[in-house]
Amino acid sequence: MDAGSATRHADEHPGFIELFTPKLVTVLREGYGLKDLRADAIAGLTVAIVALPLSMAIAIASGVSPDKGLITAIVGGFFVSALGGSRFQIGGPAGAFIVLVAATVARHGPDGLILATMMAGAFLLAIGFLRLGTYIKFIPFPVTVGFTAGIGVIIFASQIKELLGLTLSGGEPGPILDKIPALWVALPSFSPAAFIVAASAVAIILVLKRLRPNWPGMLIAVVALSAVSAVFSLPVETIGSRFGGIPAGLPAPHLPEITLSRMHALLPDAIAFALLGAIESLLSAVVADGMTGRRHRSNCELVAQGAANIASALFGGICVTGTIARTATNVRAGGRSPVSGMLHAAFLLAFILIAAPLAGYIPLAALAGVLAVVAWNMIEKHAISALARGARGDAIVLAVTFLLTVFADLTEAIVVGVLLGSVLFIDRLARTIAIDHHMTFSLDDVSDTANGERKPYDASLATDPDIVVYRISGAFFFGAASKIGTVLDRIADRHKALVLDFHTVPFLDSTAADTVAGAARKASAKGVRLIICGAAPHVRHELHRHGVAPPQVRFFQTLDKALSHIRRTTAGGA
Repeated sequence: MDAGSATRHADEHPGFIELFTPKLVTVLREGYGLKDLRADAIAGLTVAIVALPLSMAIAIASGVSPDKGLITAIVGGFFVSALGGSRFQIGGPAGAFIVLVAATVARHGPDGLILATMMAGAFLLAIGFLRLGTYIKFIPFPVTVGFTAGIGVIIFASQIKELLGLTLSGGEPGPILDKIPALWVALPSFSPAAFIVAASAVAIILVLKRLRPNWPGMLIAVVALSAVSAVFSLPVETIGSRFGGIPAGLPAPHLPEITLSRMHALLPDAIAFALLGAIESLLSAVVADGMTGRRHRSNCELVAQGAANIASALFGGICVTGTIARTATNVRAGGRSPVSGMLHAAFLLAFILIAAPLAGYIPLAALAGVLAVVAWNMIEKHAISALARGARGDAIVLAVTFLLTVFADLTEAIVVGVLLGSVLFIDRLARTIAIDHHMTFSLDDVSDTANGERKPYDASLATDPDIVVYRISGAFFFGAASKIGTVLDRIADRHKALVLDFHTVPFLDSTAADTVAGAARKASAKGVRLIICGAAPHVRHELHRHGVAPPQVRFFQTLDKALSHIRRTTAGGA
C-alpha cells in the first residue's frame, strides 16, 4: 500500500482516538490566536444574549424554576462545546424537550427528572462509544418535520395560560385534549394586562426581526416589558412573584436518590431524552456543517452530549442538547471554534453572579410571548407544504407523526413515524428492482468482456430457444425476493440453461440469496443448468453462503462468456 492509499484509508477509517478527539483539541492544534479569541468572544456574547431569556422560558414551560434553564445552558453548554465533535454547536435547554420534561416532572418530581437526565447521559455516552451516531441520523425527513411541528403546537398550547393570564384551579392538565377544556373553563379569569404584555413581546420580536434582524429581539422585548411592568406596577405575574427570583450563583453538585426500582420506573423517560437529544443535536450539527462547509464527528458529539447531560443533572439542571437556532446564531455571529460556546456559558454565569436580582422583575407573560414565537418558528411551513404536495406516502408519514406527537406521545410518534417511513422506503426500493427476459439482442449490442474490449453479441447464442437469459436490475433484497422468485419459478422444462445476469445488482441480502438457492435446486432437479454472470464479489460471497456454488451453479464474469460456455459444452455433448 503506497502513502496516498494509506492516507485515504486513514481518512475513511479513523482510529478510536481520532474519532473521539474533541474539535476544541483540533482547533488548538491548528493554531488559535487573539484574533480568533476576539471573534469567538463576540459570537459567544451574541449567543448568550439570545440564550438568556430563552433558557428561562423553556425551564418555566417545562415545569421547573427558571434558574434550572440557566444552569443547563451554563454547565451543559460548556461541556457540549468543550468535548463535542462540532466546531460551532451550542448546547442548552431546547424547546423540543418541554413536553417530555414536563411529563417527567409531573410523574416523578424534580429529583426523578435529574436521575432520568443522568441516565439519558449514560445512554448517549454508550451510543457514542458504540459508534451508533451514524444511524441516529437515519430519521426520515417527514418524521422530523412532523414531530417538530407537533412539539411547536404543544409548546404554544402550554403557553396559552400565561399568554392570557388565566388562573386554573387544580393545576393545568398535561394532555392537550384535557388542557383545552380546562383553559375554556378558566376564560373568565382573563387578564388584559398579561395579554397586552405577551402580545407586545411577540410584536417587538417580529418587528425587530424584520427591521433590525441582527438585534437580539427576544432580550430587548423581555428587558423592555420588565421595565414597563415594574414602572407602571402592572398586575402581572413575574419570576419574582412565582419563584422568588433566581439564585446568584451555581448550586453545589449533588446526586439524586438512586435505586434500581426508581431507575426502572424512569427508564422510558431516560430513553426518550436520549433519543430526542441525539436526533436534535446531530440535526443541529448537520445544519452547522451546511452553513460552514465543515464536518462534525457524530459519535464524538454524542459522547459530549452524554457528559453534558450528566454534568447538568449534577448541578440540578435539565436535559441538554445541541440547539439549532443558537448554533445558527453562533455561526452568523462569526464564531470560529468551540471557544465561542464555552464563552457563551461564561457570559451566562456572569449574568447570574451580577444581575440575578433583576430577573425577578421579568413578567411570565413576556416569556410566554417569547415561547409563542419559538413555537411558531418550529413549524417548518415550507417543508410541510412541499411534503403535502409531494408523494402521498410522505404526507401520510408527516400527518401520522404530527398527530401522534400532539395527541399521544412523542416517543411513540418517532417510533411509529420511523417504522412507517421505513416501510415506505422498502416499498419504493422494491419497486425499483426489475427482472427482464432477454431472448434476443440487436446486432448493435455489445458485450462487456473482462479485459474491457467491446464486441458484438453472438446473435445465434442469444436466440437459441434452449437458453433463457434473465437480467436482474436493482437492489435484490427481501422486499423484492417474492417478485423475483415468482418469475424464477416459471422456468420452462424445455430449456437447457438458465442464465441470471447480475451485472446491475448492487446489493443482495440473505432472503434474496435463499430465493436464488431455491431456483438453483429446482433447476438442478429438472436438469436445467443455472449460470450466474456479472455478480460482484460481495454478492457472490452471499450466494456462496447459501449454497449457490459450483458444481450446482457456474459463475462467469460476463454474459458473453456465459453464453459461449453454454454453446461450447452443448456442442461437446455436455
